[in-house]
Amino acid sequence: MEEKLSIKANALDVLEKQLKNRAKKEQFGIIVLSSATDPYLQVEREYQLTRKILEVILQYRFPVHIITKSDLVVRDFDLLKKINEQAILPFDLQPQLEHKAMITFSFSTIDNAIGKIFEPGATSPAKRLDALKLTLAAGFHSGVSLMPLLPYITDMGEHLNLMFKTFQQLAVKYIFPASITLFGNGPFDSKTLVLKAVQKHYPHLVEKYEKLFAYGYQTPSWYRNAFYKKTNELCRQYNLKNHIV
Repeated sequence: MEEKLSIKANALDVLEKQLKNRAKKEQFGIIVLSSATDPYLQVEREYQLTRKILEVILQYRFPVHIITKSDLVVRDFDLLKKINEQAILPFDLQPQLEHKAMITFSFSTIDNAIGKIFEPGATSPAKRLDALKLTLAAGFHSGVSLMPLLPYITDMGEHLNLMFKTFQQLAVKYIFPASITLFGNGPFDSKTLVLKAVQKHYPHLVEKYEKLFAYGYQTPSWYRNAFYKKTNELCRQYNLKNHIV
């Protein structure tokens, strides 16, 4: 995936048709950029497709939720502030939510060395933390997605406590912890790539990872139950909400 990238050159035309039709019917909803592909990949500096998309979203007054590993989102604060002022929330969310532009920064770790291993090409965790500070200082409703935490690497007690303490000190508005899912056995599938990185940098954990994902893309129920129990305890301990509203 690092070697090939497809640019959706017609995204603006498709989006405008959809939003124009929805806005006429007053069918407003929160647009998420993006749960599948980061809207601020490095090529965004050249193509500015996400910025143009935000301009269309602003034109039709839709609220937006940005999820990113990049600090490039700071570039678009001007548009996001206008969206936050002018967008129309869905009717059923109006009593619960006042923010119309939300920005979530995704972290698997706040350790730059670990980030370089598992997130090659992404903005470093340190720069991401700086961007998170700027986002909160600018008054945006902003928080953290801990997706995914890495078993036996970044989901351990000391590492978890450091992350939660750091985000508490920054006064993030919410935090979403999540366990990892690994798909596929092809050369560029997530399971193959993560296991290759573990084998190279954490060879003592290979057997544990193979056991965790021996029967599918999810970790076993015992791991997930322990994970959510621990992260819920940390949310209470550090007084952090695990929901956006």
